[in-house]
Amino acid sequence: MTSTETLSLRWETLTADAVPAWTELTNVLAEYDDTGEYYSAEDLAEELGEHGFTAERDSWAVWDGDCLVAYGKVSVGLIPDHEARTRCTLEGGVRPSHRGRGIGSALLTRMEARALELARERHPGVPAYWRFDGGQEGASVRALAAHRGYGIVRYFAELERPLPGHELSGHESVPEGITLLSPAAENEEATRRAHNEAFQDHWGSGEMTVERWHDFWTARANRWDLSTLAVDADGNVLAYALAGSWVERELYVLLVGSVRAARGRGLATASLARMIRLARESGHFDAVDLHVDSDSPTGATRLYEKLGFVTTRVFATLQRDAG
Repeated sequence: MTSTETLSLRWETLTADAVPAWTELTNVLAEYDDTGEYYSAEDLAEELGEHGFTAERDSWAVWDGDCLVAYGKVSVGLIPDHEARTRCTLEGGVRPSHRGRGIGSALLTRMEARALELARERHPGVPAYWRFDGGQEGASVRALAAHRGYGIVRYFAELERPLPGHELSGHESVPEGITLLSPAAENEEATRRAHNEAFQDHWGSGEMTVERWHDFWTARANRWDLSTLAVDADGNVLAYALAGSWVERELYVLLVGSVRAARGRGLATASLARMIRLARESGHFDAVDLHVDSDSPTGATRLYEKLGFVTTRVFATLQRDAG
């Protein structure tokens, strides 16, 4: 990018006023890069108020005149991950018409610097790493990432199950003393504890704090009416399948898990099967989608395939040690 081109761009931060343009750009990227990650203005506006995120310092909006041509935002763990390291998540994108001009590189430089600064503020002396989504094979971001020293550390598969699809009779069976129910406000903390315990042995996971879990639990896109908890007689959450919806007629599986002591009892399968049945009976959805770690320690991909899911896309996760 020449200095003249650089000066023609206006670097600001994401604000409430920028949300409509941010939404338009996000959905252009979803279509062009075939990510399926479509969002409404209401959903993106929620992100500006998340705990631990300060838009004035942790985001960028790059304008070419009145057109938003790129955006970026960083998120740094409030507590170290299970490997006692600080995860710095970078997110962003450049409008296809403006790629190849150095905007992505300049944006990445700013995101890395801010994320590392924030990591050192929150967790002095703790090793940190930068991570972001590398898209599908051939994604333009991979060349930039490789040039900057990032490597592929994991693959995640997107799976889809059509509705109505085949019947899942028998899969909702649970042992005596276990109840399947839809989440309510009073289940928030019990589900957070279950999730943190369930994901302790999952790659790259970190404990969800009360604040960040509340952001997640209260998001407008959640469909708790179609979600399921497997609860014992004492009210402990042993397994869960939580859903949301951003795209019309598509239900997205946000999280599925079982506490380790309850694994092997079919509780996650039963929870997900109930979700699928409720989605089918609602008549409002044509498909159920999810993403899964290709190397999940619980063999989650096999569970999903048993319930009729098939792989539709494969995405890479890119990572580099920071500092």
